[in-house]
Amino acid sequence: MQETRIQVRRVLIITLVLNFLVAFGKIFIGSVTGALSITADGFHSLMDGTSNIAGLIANHFASRPPDDDHPYGHRRFETLAALLIGALLLVTAWEISSSALDRLQNETLPDFTPLAFAVMVGTLIGNIFISRYQIRRGKQLRSELLLADAANTSTDVFVTASVIISMIVVSVTGWVWVDLVAALVVVLLIIKAAWEVLQQTSRVLVDYAPYSPEDLRNALVDMPVDIQIARARSRGSIDSAHIDIDVTVPPAMTAAHFAAIRESIIRELDEKLGGVMEVEVHFVPDDLAKPDDYGLIVRAAADALGMSTHETRVTENGGQKMLELHVEVPPEQTLADAHEWVNRLEDSLQAQLPEIDEIVTHIEPIQTTTAPLVAETCDQGVLGEVKGLLRGAYPQVRWHHMRLASQPEGLVVTMHAGLAPDVSITEAHDLTESAEALLRMSINGLHRVTIHTEPEEG
Repeated sequence: MQETRIQVRRVLIITLVLNFLVAFGKIFIGSVTGALSITADGFHSLMDGTSNIAGLIANHFASRPPDDDHPYGHRRFETLAALLIGALLLVTAWEISSSALDRLQNETLPDFTPLAFAVMVGTLIGNIFISRYQIRRGKQLRSELLLADAANTSTDVFVTASVIISMIVVSVTGWVWVDLVAALVVVLLIIKAAWEVLQQTSRVLVDYAPYSPEDLRNALVDMPVDIQIARARSRGSIDSAHIDIDVTVPPAMTAAHFAAIRESIIRELDEKLGGVMEVEVHFVPDDLAKPDDYGLIVRAAADALGMSTHETRVTENGGQKMLELHVEVPPEQTLADAHEWVNRLEDSLQAQLPEIDEIVTHIEPIQTTTAPLVAETCDQGVLGEVKGLLRGAYPQVRWHHMRLASQPEGLVVTMHAGLAPDVSITEAHDLTESAEALLRMSINGLHRVTIHTEPEEG
C-alpha cells in the first residue's frame, strides 16, 4: 500500500509540472492575442495544476496509518481532495461565464498569430498526453484521486480543441461572438466534469456501497466450505473498500472453525475483488436451527472446558438415545480428579442435548508427546502375520507401507490402505475400525494401530 502511495505521488508531481507549463503557455498567448477563450482555457489548466497540489497534500495525509483519532485510516482525505477538485472546476466555470458576459459589452477582435496557433496545438498534444497518462496509471494503481484528476484533465482536450476551432473561425470570418461561444462550450464541459467528480466523491462520503450484496455473495460462491451469509455490506471506494460479512453458524461451532471460515472469507474477497482495505466477519448463531451434528456440539462443549474428545457416537436402543465419546485428560491426573472434570462435561452436554437419555464417557490419557521408537528389531514374523491377516480378510484393499515398531507400552503398527475412489468416508472408516479390531484380537501386545486411507488410482 505504501508503494502505491509513492507511485501516485510520482504521477501527481509529473502531471503538476506538465499542467503548469501548459497553463502558463495558454495564459501568455491569451493575453497577447486578447482571446477570451484561450485565457479561460489557460486558467482552467492552471486549476488542473492547483488540483494536483491538493492531490499531493491528500496523498500525504491518506498514506498515514490508522491511529486513535482515525481508526479506519485516512483515506477520506483523498476523497476530500477529489471533492475539492470538483469545487474548483465549478469556480472556474463561474469565472469564465462572468468574463464572457463582460465581453458581450465590449467586442474586441482577437489577434491570432501563427505563434498562437502553434502554442495551442502544442498544448492540445500536451493535454492528450497528460490525460492518457493519468487514466492509465490511475487504473493500474486503482487510485480514486488519479482517476478524478484525469477526468478534470480530459476536459482540457475538448476545451483546447474547441478553442483552436474558434480561433480558425474568428480569423477567417472576423466573428468575435464565436470566441464567446467557445468560452461557453468550455463552461459546459467543465460543469460536466465537475458533476462526475462530485457525484463519485459524494458516494464515498455518504457511505455508498462500492459493491452490492449480490456482488459480495457471488465472490464467496467458490468458498471451500459451505456458509450461509446473513448479511453482506460494503462502504468506501472501489480501491479501498471496507466489507462486513455476517455468517450464520450452528451455536455449537468452535473457535477453530470460526477462525478457519474467517480466513477463507478474507482470502476469497481479496483475490476476487482486490483493493479491499478491511474485512470484518461476524458470526451469528442460528438459534432456530435444530443442531444435529453431535460431534460438533461435543467438541464445542469440550473446548469450553479445555478438553479434547474423539470417537463421538450416538446410538438408539428401545427408543432411548445414548451418547458415547472418548475424553482425553492429562496422564498425571488422578482418576478422582479426571472423573470430576469429565462429570462437568457430561452435565454441560446433558443441558444442551435433552433428547439424549444417557451419556457414556471413556476416559483416556492424552497423547502429549511421542514416545521414542525403538529401532525396528521386532520379530518380522509378527509383521508377516499382520500382512497375512489383513490381505486375507480384505483382499479388495491394497495394503502397503506397513511398519512395525516397539514402544514401552507395546507394539505399534502403521500402514496405508488403498481403496476405490468412490468409497464413502463412512465406509472407509468402518473398514479401518474392523481391521483394527481384527489385529487387536489376533496379535498379543498390540498397543496402537494407525491406518491411513487413500484413493487408489486407476
